[in-house]
Amino acid sequence: MDDTSQVSVETLFRDMAEQLGLQWLAGRGGGHRTLSSETIQKPTLALIGHLNFVHPNRVQVLGCAEMDYLRGLPQAGLEDAIQHLFSSELAAIIVSNGESVPAVLLETAERSGTPLLTSGLASPILMSYLGHYLTQRLAECSSLHGVFLEVLGTGVLLTGDAGVGKSELALELITRGHRLIADDVVELKHVAPKTLEGSCPPLIRDFLEVRGLGILNIRFLFGEMAVKQKKNLKLIVELVQPQEIGEVGLNRLDMVASVETILDVDIPKVHIPVAAGRNLAVLVEVAVRNHILKHRGVNPLEQFIQRQQAAINENENP
Repeated sequence: MDDTSQVSVETLFRDMAEQLGLQWLAGRGGGHRTLSSETIQKPTLALIGHLNFVHPNRVQVLGCAEMDYLRGLPQAGLEDAIQHLFSSELAAIIVSNGESVPAVLLETAERSGTPLLTSGLASPILMSYLGHYLTQRLAECSSLHGVFLEVLGTGVLLTGDAGVGKSELALELITRGHRLIADDVVELKHVAPKTLEGSCPPLIRDFLEVRGLGILNIRFLFGEMAVKQKKNLKLIVELVQPQEIGEVGLNRLDMVASVETILDVDIPKVHIPVAAGRNLAVLVEVAVRNHILKHRGVNPLEQFIQRQQAAINENENP
């Protein structure tokens, strides 16, 4: 797991404080503590038998039930329960529902350097927000070379050798109403078991480099609707030279002749030969339409084979 799969408590607080109404009460010295997806496999803490647990980090959320339990304990029992709570390494503790925080909890958090935060949100809502945030921030990442666009509502990655015409094709697709997400470097995140989310590094967002024209600002040239920040990757279109057709094993009957595995997710892949006179933009649009139909259970290759087989049977049994 690389460093991009970690996020510190300070970063979480900076990103989510306003949205979640977070206040940092104690343990500022522990702001550097990192939340890592690897900790999902460690056992949860036990205070009442179980506590709310936000995957995949080690933020402990204390809600109404937990705070009611703590308030009902005698002083000795309260101190013992707090010590038990801090017996394992925690990234942070968040007290939800605007609950008042016992002094012993504040003192122990400060002494141990464990960030202690509060929020006025109910614990289920708080955990939902945190879970979504951490899923995005801690997702496994990879970077690919290509041009990533939204074509007919579908995330499409254009790939191919340098100089094959990816940027020119992307520019034509944009003029036809489709949207640019990333040029040159595409950042992919594994946000769900079978889902890759693609986005553009902030430094080059909105820009497209086209040979002969230089660097273009697509947002300024074509407007806000010509760009998009992120999209799930559903189809890869590889542009190949005609002499490479044999090497990629192009299937003339089926546009999607292969798949490419990225971060353990299989993405359908189309090979389109580049040749003079071919309208590549139309071919990409048709490839996307064909992919959408297949996703809905309509397979033109199977339909063709069935029709052919029916014709053969009819000839054999007139």
